Amino acid sequence: MIRSKEQPFFRSVCALAVPVALQSMLQASFGVVDQVMIGQLGGVEVAAVGLAGKFTGIFNVVVSAVGAVAGIMISQYMGQKNAAETRRSMVLNLRVCLILAALFTLVGAAVPEQIMGLYINDHAAAEAAGRYLAIVSGTFFPAAGVTILSTHLRCMEKASLPLYAGIASAAVNTGLNWVLIFGKLGAPALGVTGAALATLISQLVYFMVIFVMYLKYRERVENTAPGPFDWKQYLSMLLPLLVSEFMWVLGENVYAGIYGHLGTDATAAMTLTNPVQSLAIGALCGLSQAAAILIGKRLGDGDREMAYQEAKKLLLYGLAGSLLLSVVILYGSPWYVRIFNVEAGIRELTAQILTAYAAVMPFKVLNMIIGSGILRSGGKTTYIMVIDLMGTWLFGVPLGLVTTFVFHWPIPMVYLALSLEECIRFAVSLVVFERRGWMNQLQS
Repeated sequence: MIRSKEQPFFRSVCALAVPVALQSMLQASFGVVDQVMIGQLGGVEVAAVGLAGKFTGIFNVVVSAVGAVAGIMISQYMGQKNAAETRRSMVLNLRVCLILAALFTLVGAAVPEQIMGLYINDHAAAEAAGRYLAIVSGTFFPAAGVTILSTHLRCMEKASLPLYAGIASAAVNTGLNWVLIFGKLGAPALGVTGAALATLISQLVYFMVIFVMYLKYRERVENTAPGPFDWKQYLSMLLPLLVSEFMWVLGENVYAGIYGHLGTDATAAMTLTNPVQSLAIGALCGLSQAAAILIGKRLGDGDREMAYQEAKKLLLYGLAGSLLLSVVILYGSPWYVRIFNVEAGIRELTAQILTAYAAVMPFKVLNMIIGSGILRSGGKTTYIMVIDLMGTWLFGVPLGLVTTFVFHWPIPMVYLALSLEECIRFAVSLVVFERRGWMNQLQS
């Protein structure tokens, strides 16, 4: 009997987690190709693209927070079989994402080089990063649409559809990178600018494909008017997540500034680790998505005990997977750094940072599952805000500043020190998880 109960849940997890993981790993794998291509241009260009990615990362994380609220609402209302609230949840959160996209597009396109100058003192790297950011700012609107439409499709348990759209987008991005960066097929060699144009076009393709899929597969229900909207409940979920995600990514940008002050080689080395980190986290991020949806539906249906038991299983899956990947990274990093045409010093720093990353990766994965999936599913996102602010700003940022500017440690040791925040966050999250105060059913 235990086996018959376990298998349906495991199959449900796989049906949600595997397509999400494949999509994330696909994007990350093409990111490796992008880094290899940019890496042929030199350390300055590698650092420039990495720095521009820090600003776009602020947008991605903030919009992901809105997408997380959309996922909480849609999954819980689906658990309650409330079609009117499900539809309204999607439309409302899409509008919020588009407003955020307008703000970030305006800033990124208007003063790109000035923004990049905040991250690094190297004028050449800041200028190249500014050119890249000015173009990539055009991706914010389609990315907003992709975030909400993908969330809705996954809550409908059609997680394979965003994967197909991601495959099309990644293929376009890689092909255009090859053509536009190096000037193939008669096109001019545009370098970093070509990489930015490839990113913009591929993101537009991503949105168009997923929009067509959404129109085809969305659930068509009667146009029943929902009741009065509970703005207090909505804002109590959205605002803590926005604060949490914004302050977390701001902390990540402080880290980028710390790395930038350690020199262009240190910044380039950190940039070269990004594809590996994205692949590793992407391989297991599906568990976080599955947790948010499956646990959210359980809470929407009022089954608190089953929600708790299934959440524990998801944490065990994450622990096993993260330990395995840590071993792969530890032994594979010396081979990975050899594919880049950069100085030997940058290669050595990259390998050392990846060793430190392998040590803390299990905590990163478990925090992703418990924080971005389980604890959020009940809508009490204030817990997440407090945990994230404490980890990043009471531990991570101070440790990074002290080890860099007081002790003058090399970048691998600085990275390991500030990553200790993950251990603190996980310990606090476990306490919150066991107390079960996060279990909440949304009111419609």
